[in-house]
Amino acid sequence: MNNRRAFIAATAAIAFAVSATQALAQKKYDTGASDTEIKIGQTVPFSGAYSVYANIGKTQAAYFKMINDQGGINGRKINLIQYDDAYSPPKTVEQVRKLVEGDEVLFTFQLIGTAANAAVQKYLNGKKVPQLLASTGAARFNDPQNYPWTIAYNPNYVSEGRIYAKYILKEHPNAKIGVLYQNDDMGRDYLAGLKSGLGDKAASMIVGEVSYEVTDPTVDSQVVK
Repeated sequence: MNNRRAFIAATAAIAFAVSATQALAQKKYDTGASDTEIKIGQTVPFSGAYSVYANIGKTQAAYFKMINDQGGINGRKINLIQYDDAYSPPKTVEQVRKLVEGDEVLFTFQLIGTAANAAVQKYLNGKKVPQLLASTGAARFNDPQNYPWTIAYNPNYVSEGRIYAKYILKEHPNAKIGVLYQNDDMGRDYLAGLKSGLGDKAASMIVGEVSYEVTDPTVDSQVVK
């Protein structure tokens, strides 16, 4: 009887040791990654006034499907999870939380829109979830000291504004400029870049500045002004 108990105990100990060794030998990955899968998340305006941008998300989904059909990345398939945020920041917050806390993605990939990315930048950095290739060129997304988990994708909007100014000064030096800009970080960056590029001529050349909200059904009144 004692021998039987000793044998059972020894067998259990060996099984435990083997199990522990196997567990230690297994590769460890961050949430959302495994030997077979890389899970990433994206919000896209599939609906709403800015649904034209849905073509970006559809194209990216098709590209990742092609990669998967060819065997993936080192044998790992890309699991791209896309949710519609209708280009509405509150909806973006809701959907990104779902991606991070529900779907447990490894990172977010090219969330579309300046306001959308701004709405979740602090949250994603707090969770240490990479905000990879954010689809915006607003200057606030180039701040690695405060937001090390954010990497922007688009050219800087301030620099673009300066390019426009350079062209105007060269081709239309006596022009009068009316600026219609989106009332968010994107629009304000463009305006700042334009003024910076025009330099001391900005005050005389820019005769009007009117903003609009992304939720405005039309910009007719601004254009008339």
